[in-house]
Order: sequence, then structure tokens, then C-alpha cells
Amino acid sequence: MPKQETSVTTTERHSIASIFLKRTVLIDFYVPIAVKEPSQISLLLINDGQDLVAMQFENILDELYHQNKITELLCVGIHCGPDRKNEYATAKIADYKGWGTTAAAYSQFIFEELLPYIHATYVVVSFKEKSFAGFSLGGLSALDIVWNNAKEFTKAGIFSGSLWWRDKDQQHPEFDEKLHRIMHRQIREGAHAPWLKFFFEAGALDETADRNNNGIIDSIDDTLDLIEELKKKGYNNTNIAYLELKDGRHDVPTWAKAFPDFLKWGWGGSYEL
Repeated sequence: MPKQETSVTTTERHSIASIFLKRTVLIDFYVPIAVKEPSQISLLLINDGQDLVAMQFENILDELYHQNKITELLCVGIHCGPDRKNEYATAKIADYKGWGTTAAAYSQFIFEELLPYIHATYVVVSFKEKSFAGFSLGGLSALDIVWNNAKEFTKAGIFSGSLWWRDKDQQHPEFDEKLHRIMHRQIREGAHAPWLKFFFEAGALDETADRNNNGIIDSIDDTLDLIEELKKKGYNNTNIAYLELKDGRHDVPTWAKAFPDFLKWGWGGSYEL
């Protein structure tokens, strides 16, 4: 995507020495220039911030701002650490391989270190709203954090989400996808927060696996099944958006293609997919 002649977004890189994660976390802040009223700006946290760098995210934002397609939004790209499968997981329940050991610590980092840092650094007492998004495992993590801390958020964006995350090996004779997919069970057993909205992207070329042999790849199956759990919980098409890309793959170019739709859906007024 070509760079706009006049940039309306500035990118600032910070680092936070996290006590909870026992590592330094790189953070990229995509800041809209000349914000008139700080209390009217929304906050979007994004896992896998290194992927935003690869997709030249500031150019995506600039184009949408120049076209007046989205309202002012402070986007925060959180770079993943070396132990991604443990940090980007479901905080309350480990998967069948034991992955997710630092997911609870990651949640603590978000609420007790990152959010206070953002408020202090950008001198914003309260944002208009807060949302969380991510890619693959980062999408699973974002949804897990939003669902389990619903009072803090309004939206979740899940791109090629690892919604297969399960607590029993699918090769186990007792495996039942209706019971053992962790995020689906959390939705089923959780409380309905009527203000929450969810955006899901899945690519028809995300993978080739089809564990139940129904002719639909697992990533799409898992996404559609989770949407059904949300609908059973009381959400509807007003709360849920689903974008399926026929040429979509499990990669950064696909997510770069889908991200403007997410931004316009979430912060573009009456935009619909």
C-alpha cells in the first residue's frame, strides 16, 4: 500500500520491562495526530504487533483517516515474546499439551502494566472504549481476555483464530469437539455481556485439515461453531461480523487485507460487511 503524502498517524516504539512476564515487551503505538478531544479516542490493543510492522499498518490507518472512514483510534501493537504458545493461550485452562502456562501472567501484564502505562504516557484518563484483536494464537488470546474481562472491553477482533485450542488430544478416543474446544466451552458456560461485539476473519486457504470429514476446513468450522455458541448465548448479527476470504491464507498479507474491514466495522459508523 503506498504511503499517503501527508501522514496523519505517527508511530512510536516503547518497551516495558514486565514483572509478570519476566521479559521486556516491545510496544508500537500508532497515534493519530492532532487529537482534539482525548476522551473521545478509542483504544485498540493488538497482539502480534510485529505483524503490524510487516503489513505497514500506519499506511492502512492513514488511508482510512484520509477517507474519513474511521474515528480516532489509538492502536497498540504488542510484540509477542519467544514463548508465544504459553503467553497467547486461554488463561484459565491449559491445552492438552500443557501450553498456556503464562497466559494468566499475560493478562496481568495487560491490566496491571500495559494499560496504566498507556494512561500515563498519553495522558488519557479514560478512553471512549477499549477493544482487543489478534492473529492466530494472538486472536485466541484477545478473545479469551475480552470474554473473561467483559466489563473492560466492547469489541474483539479474531483473525484466523486458533479456536481449535482444546484440552484433549483429538486422537484420544474420548475426544468430542463439542466438549473439548476450550474457547467454545468458555462461551457456553460464561455470562452474556450484551455490549460486546465480535469480528471474525477466516480464510478458505487457512489450512487443509478437516478432522470431522465434513468438507469444511477446521479453522472455518471452529469459527462458525464458536459464532453459533455466541448466538445461543444471546448475541446476533448486530453483535457479530464474519468475513470469509476465498483466497485467504494463514499469513500477514491476508490479515492486512482484512484489517480495514475490521476497522471500518468497529469504528466507521454505519459500515457493514
